[in-house]
Amino acid sequence: MPSARQATALHELSVPEAGALLRSGELTSVELTRHALDRIARLDPALHAFILVTERTALERAEAADRDLRAGTDRGPMHGIPYALKDIFDAEGVPTTNASWLRTGDVARTDSTVERRLRAGGAVGLGKLTTFEFAVGGPSFDLPVPPARNPWSEEHVPSGSSSGSGAAVAAGLTRVTIGSDTSGSTRGPAFHCGAVGLKPTYGRVSGHGAQTLSRTLDHFGPLTWTVADAAAALQVIAGADPADPRTAGAPLDDWTAALGRGVAGLRVATSPGWYADDPLTMPEITTGIERALGVLGGHGASVEEVTLPPYDVFNACGRVVFAAEAFAVHQDDLRRHPRSFGRYTYQRVMPGAGIAAADYLRAMDVRRWLKRQLDETVFDRHDVLVTVCGQTTAARWSDFPENWPPPKLANDMQTIPFSVTGHPALSLPIGFAADGLPIGLQIVGRAHDEATVFRVAEVLEAELGERHRRPQGIDIDHTGGNS
Repeated sequence: MPSARQATALHELSVPEAGALLRSGELTSVELTRHALDRIARLDPALHAFILVTERTALERAEAADRDLRAGTDRGPMHGIPYALKDIFDAEGVPTTNASWLRTGDVARTDSTVERRLRAGGAVGLGKLTTFEFAVGGPSFDLPVPPARNPWSEEHVPSGSSSGSGAAVAAGLTRVTIGSDTSGSTRGPAFHCGAVGLKPTYGRVSGHGAQTLSRTLDHFGPLTWTVADAAAALQVIAGADPADPRTAGAPLDDWTAALGRGVAGLRVATSPGWYADDPLTMPEITTGIERALGVLGGHGASVEEVTLPPYDVFNACGRVVFAAEAFAVHQDDLRRHPRSFGRYTYQRVMPGAGIAAADYLRAMDVRRWLKRQLDETVFDRHDVLVTVCGQTTAARWSDFPENWPPPKLANDMQTIPFSVTGHPALSLPIGFAADGLPIGLQIVGRAHDEATVFRVAEVLEAELGERHRRPQGIDIDHTGGNS
């Protein structure tokens, strides 16, 4: 009987599967890393998922990971596992460009907290991933790097702003990426690229050493191929950080141990008013969510419909907060170097200049009210909310006009509400639409209860996730070869 390694191409091994082989000596981190680097060299010229590949340091870190394991030192669930960072996170000695002409010469002097924890955990950094400029903007051609492509279709965008993360994971260039999510920047690319994207609870993961976009909306988390991969990554990067006061008091959990516990007895809420009753939602997405709810019921969970506050209220509140805070971050450069910004970035950030302090404070009051409403409506009586993540499959490049926002994207994603409230939210793939592109849903949990979100996601992934299916035209080898 073939071993797990012989039966599966290395990029198809989950983090736990690869970790078991590393610890048994059947696989080395150097082999795993070389495999990833070979795929990047072969496939990324057409995808533009990576801004920079750090091949030499990756192999050095892989060799160190192998030495540690041979010496009996195990640094945790990501030990020896390759990953890549969205190019807003600092890694010492490596440029952090933010995909902007304003930052092309910036080389990080220290590690971000996320990078430091991954390094301490024995993980192997492959390089930096493409992003929208400053994690905002759009898929622009007026930046120092080309935009990432969607591996499922060259005619469609991978969403953003963690665009390179979605493309890299879908194409099997790496299992694990770390991105940011301010209004859906991890969940959106996961949804449109058929991957798993987690926005943890606000403050769960430190943003120290990462580019700020909106101080009270920014979240940081993994975009991966499977739920187990995401749990392993979160286990390493989460935790309080004296350098980031937003992380104070965030209790830790053993998220990898939560897997395998099933959903029997869990109480699941759903909000058909946000998808089934909205004519903008593709029928396949509504059907997919209903099918997922049936799966959960079949596994012993109870399902109840709830009525949430209108999405437009969350959206309006979030956009005021976002605009005011994003302008505050970039106002000096906007005044001194306005022509150095990409067109989409400028158009998205400048409106914040017109937001009065009274309007911002009023939006923050509404925000607190919305969080109370969500807790009282859902989480006082239910363990999770299963709802829509996006209403349509990925946009076409031709959908992007001269000015922001593209009409098709104006109401496309239902991710902003949980950035506003700070609850953990995970985008999970649940199949494909008639156009052959991925679709998914969103699982939302109580604050600091990512464990239950993972439990629900794992059950749905096993029945609906189609993790064996990769983009056509991407060379997938299930025979154990080196492709």
